[in-house]
Amino acid sequence: MSTPKIKSIVEEMVQPYFIEHGFELVDVEYVKEGSNWFLRVFVDKDGGIDLDDCGMISEFLSQKLDEKDPVSDAYFLEVSSPGAERPLKKAEDVAKAVGKNVFITTYEPINGLKEFEGRLLSFENDELTVQTSKKEHVIPYAKVAGARLAIIF
Repeated sequence: MSTPKIKSIVEEMVQPYFIEHGFELVDVEYVKEGSNWFLRVFVDKDGGIDLDDCGMISEFLSQKLDEKDPVSDAYFLEVSSPGAERPLKKAEDVAKAVGKNVFITTYEPINGLKEFEGRLLSFENDELTVQTSKKEHVIPYAKVAGARLAIIF
């Protein structure tokens, strides 16, 4: 089964459980590293996720995966927090990040740059406004290749 299909099945499986328990599905990865396959589920919630949460989700997901059996290869299941520099996968994630430090990459140069690190000032009308150390940049959301929270020292 294809990686996008597996991701879609896992997302569908966990959504009702996550809604019931106040979790947010950040991302699902199904990747091969060396000779091993990994199914990684990144989860968050208000106040952050802890090891007990990860264990509870892992048990639930293991049971559901055994029932539905969407993955034919042997794999390792990992459930974890997305970390301090969590990816901003959806528009709603970007909207929640207003006022925080972000790292944005774009598909094509904007103001001569393809990477922007700074404070996300706003996300309105499908445009991000990022204040870097030098100036403000307005970035169309459609041109964003990747976005994540950033720890800036």
